[in-house]
Amino acid sequence: MTGQELSRSLAASDLSELVRRIRGRTPARLLVGRAGAAYRTGTQMELREAHAAARDAVRAELDLQGTLGTAFVDQWNLFEVSTRAGGKDEYLLRPDLGRRFSDAAQAELAGRCSRGNDLQIAIGDGLSVPAVAAQVPLLLPRIYEGAKARGWRVGQTFVIRHCRVGILNPMGELLAPRVAVLLIGERPGLATVESLSVYMAYHPRASHSDADRNLVSNIHARGVDPEEAARRILNLAAQMMRVGSSGCNGLPALDLGSDC
Repeated sequence: MTGQELSRSLAASDLSELVRRIRGRTPARLLVGRAGAAYRTGTQMELREAHAAARDAVRAELDLQGTLGTAFVDQWNLFEVSTRAGGKDEYLLRPDLGRRFSDAAQAELAGRCSRGNDLQIAIGDGLSVPAVAAQVPLLLPRIYEGAKARGWRVGQTFVIRHCRVGILNPMGELLAPRVAVLLIGERPGLATVESLSVYMAYHPRASHSDADRNLVSNIHARGVDPEEAARRILNLAAQMMRVGSSGCNGLPALDLGSDC
């Protein structure tokens, strides 16, 4: 029995219907009860289990075939490039290196990817390889199909090892898409290690900061589902193209619920 299962079984007898309904609507640890001044044993075990899973997710290394599956990699003709971070330790200690492509990566992207597409999608490991493994195979086809239905030209998708969000800027400089889209593993917490974020920017360039980007986050089983996430991403991209900008200054009043 896992810590989470033990916690639920120990607490089930003294939960009111209202409390059970509240806890059923969120993965947050609300109203878990206590033993004296401390958490119940089951809750303590659950927290330690979740913390260990989060640490493992941060330290996990991307393996293209193992993470996404051979069939998926072949179907999308995926290939891997790296940032300037030479390994996981350097990636964690030097975020700036994860925002720039290595020289070899720049050469490979220039040779294998076309420039000036409407949409350029990249997959980054970020801080959770398990999130990439769980969500990307469900999300990428939905984004691609929706983009094609709108008549957009979509560039060749690729995978970035040791990736930070700021890699959007060199992506923009190198491949010049109208909208760049980065699917990246979120920093894991104690609720889930499988949460994916999608960062987007209109014509990203070297001078851009976080203020020039938009985000769809918390894509996971108990958050935003892949179908809804794809719809938000496509609507957001359409609005970026319409107004010719992105970020907090470019898109002051987003309507992600309406098709654009």
